[in-house]
Amino acid sequence: MATMAKKKAAIEDPSRLTGPEKAAVILLALGEEHTGIWTQLDDEEIKEISQAMSSLGTISSAAVEQILHEFVSGLSGTGAIMGSFEGTQRLLSSILPPDKVDSLMEEIRGPAGRTMWDKLGNVNEAVLANYLKNEYPQTVAVVLSKIKADHAARVLAALPEDFALECVQRMLRMEPVQREILDKIEQTLRTEFMSNLARTSKRDSHEMMADIFNNFDRQTESRFVASLEERNRESAERIRALMFVFEDLSKLDPGGVQTLLRGVEKSQLALALKGASDGLREMFFSNMSERAAKIMREDMDSMGPVRLKDVDGAQMSMVQVAKDLAAKGEIMLAGAGSEDELIY
Repeated sequence: MATMAKKKAAIEDPSRLTGPEKAAVILLALGEEHTGIWTQLDDEEIKEISQAMSSLGTISSAAVEQILHEFVSGLSGTGAIMGSFEGTQRLLSSILPPDKVDSLMEEIRGPAGRTMWDKLGNVNEAVLANYLKNEYPQTVAVVLSKIKADHAARVLAALPEDFALECVQRMLRMEPVQREILDKIEQTLRTEFMSNLARTSKRDSHEMMADIFNNFDRQTESRFVASLEERNRESAERIRALMFVFEDLSKLDPGGVQTLLRGVEKSQLALALKGASDGLREMFFSNMSERAAKIMREDMDSMGPVRLKDVDGAQMSMVQVAKDLAAKGEIMLAGAGSEDELIY
């Protein structure tokens, strides 16, 4: 009979552990009561830490204590806690490998995206063009060749014409870019552009307030807008221009209306149209079959008087469905202050 293998010795020195292994130790020590931490990790991180955890073996109590002390000391050393990019980066560096820390910090600092080129794809073309116009045309050519064609087109259109044409010529003559040059451009974008963008691209306060006002009922909205007009007419007008309200659905073309109709419950539609203007009501009816429009009119007539609160709720629900469809790219919305035509 073969002899049993010797039991693997417990790890006494935590310096032998990798970043993922230290993270695994901390999560094991925290136990099942703190499994919510796992929801903050992405799939790759969960996989990496799980693999480390499954092959960890025995960690001595002294080693566990030392790892936890190392983890907590960064928080308690000053007697107070202050959140910052730098502090977060130092903390992550104590439990995760450097490349993973860099990846996470990029996610925090800049627009979402797995790579630098993904991130640039989420940057407004005017903002990106404003940065690139001060770079060498060859650098701009490399950047534009790495992002999606539709985004590159919008950036080129936003650049000064002569500069843009020079970049186009460079792109036409461009040969494969050496890895070192590409890495240098990526690093420059990361340190000089993305980090600054994260600090300066706070959401416009008027856009935020327009979203909040959109979620008021009609009476509350009117009260706040009227009060704000008395104190700051310019801000009130800007917020009103940014708001997307039920009547703005009149700007949808037939394809957009029909897409919206498929996503709205018939009972909610009838209630919302009960309080709509004649023009908007007829627009929806004209995009239904004759039979469906007839049934809808009958349903609305049979309702009798309805509460304004219920109508507002139904209209807000339809606006939210429209916004969800717009987020998926199925329709395009323009706010009350937009003069742009809608294209589907």
